Amino acid sequence: MILIGALVLVLLALLGAPLFAVLLGAAALGFYALGSPLAVLHIDIYQLADSVVLMALPLFTFAGFLLSESRTADRLMRLSQAAFGWMPGGMAFVALVACAFFTALTGGSGVTIVALGALLLPALVKAGYPQRFSLGLVTSSGSLGLLLVPSVPLLIYGIIAQQLSQQLAMPPVEIVDLYLAGVGPALLMVVLLYLYCLWATRAGDANTATAVPRQPFSGAELRAALWDARWELPLPLVVLGGVFSGFLVVSEAAAVTALYVLIVEVWLYREIPLRRLPGITREAMVMVGGILLILAVAQAFADYLVYAEVPERLFQFIQTHVHSKIAFLILLNILLLVLGALLDIFAALVIMVPLILPVALRYGIDPVHLGIIFVANMQIGYITPPVGMNLFIASYRFRKSITELFAATIPFMLVLIVALLAITYIPALSLWLVR
Repeated sequence: MILIGALVLVLLALLGAPLFAVLLGAAALGFYALGSPLAVLHIDIYQLADSVVLMALPLFTFAGFLLSESRTADRLMRLSQAAFGWMPGGMAFVALVACAFFTALTGGSGVTIVALGALLLPALVKAGYPQRFSLGLVTSSGSLGLLLVPSVPLLIYGIIAQQLSQQLAMPPVEIVDLYLAGVGPALLMVVLLYLYCLWATRAGDANTATAVPRQPFSGAELRAALWDARWELPLPLVVLGGVFSGFLVVSEAAAVTALYVLIVEVWLYREIPLRRLPGITREAMVMVGGILLILAVAQAFADYLVYAEVPERLFQFIQTHVHSKIAFLILLNILLLVLGALLDIFAALVIMVPLILPVALRYGIDPVHLGIIFVANMQIGYITPPVGMNLFIASYRFRKSITELFAATIPFMLVLIVALLAITYIPALSLWLVR
């Protein structure tokens, strides 16, 4: 009976059944095999409602949808170009900064490519950057902000880790700590990518006959760009200042952010008519509903894994073959890079965190550091075939083949892997602000 059920679940997964249905079916089958009443599933699912930080998810998502529907991308692009365009490799730095901040604000990697791609790609080519280099830079930069507040993947990791903290008898993982921990690694990625851009576009390079010329600095243009973005510039200060000062908890900061963005985009800039609000809200909440449903059944699946002592057995198996923390981290990065190439980031989080977190704790890895490692790997997965979402979105947006885009992103992927190794083996990069 149990074997038949397992085969049916595998078949349904191969046929494309929704992830939440497969996870819930696996949890139900597992509890049935343990002889536990299936009513425990309802209890596990309901426990998600006890999460205080859960309110932040729909509010940050709603704010992100509003920003993506307005002309925020245009203003951010203009401001970045006015502020940094004069630097060596200035336009490349503009692309990195604009993509990182827009992804952080909207919470969507693909949204960044759609919204900023049409502005960045022509601007890079016009500034003298090769077409292939520009394609690789824009496609790779689309996911840079996933480690910056108010990162939705870090928020979801924190919720899952908090749910597991009771079973694992560990201190709860604070969302604020995750956001603080993401600052250093995100800056490292931006700096390394910028240094690569300087090296790749140096004078005498095979791709460029001369170095890319700089854009002259204009104080008037910078003042005009600052005035144009005057209502959106305080937004990072609202989120960062409120959360990191301790004046606001994450859910309160999310509420203030959503209200502020609503007022700015609807009544101050007047770029989103009131008649469009119901449609935008519906789209945002449909996405949130899907995430919440997956999180709820993931709680039940995680509880089954704990009751069945799966993490304990996994740890014993790994400990038999892997004797050091360094070797474990090497295997962890390889596993997560493969998963990032095969699974969506949210699916990878809800499936793998309940398995990996208990084992990582046994090797003395800080759960906050683990969250940064996890999201950094998934960030690279956005540009890794066969399921790298940024490759497909960029292919549709720029009308280029997947293979052409992948070839263009390989150098940037290698730079990000170097950053990932530093993030993995130098915990202080993530924990210096936290500790």
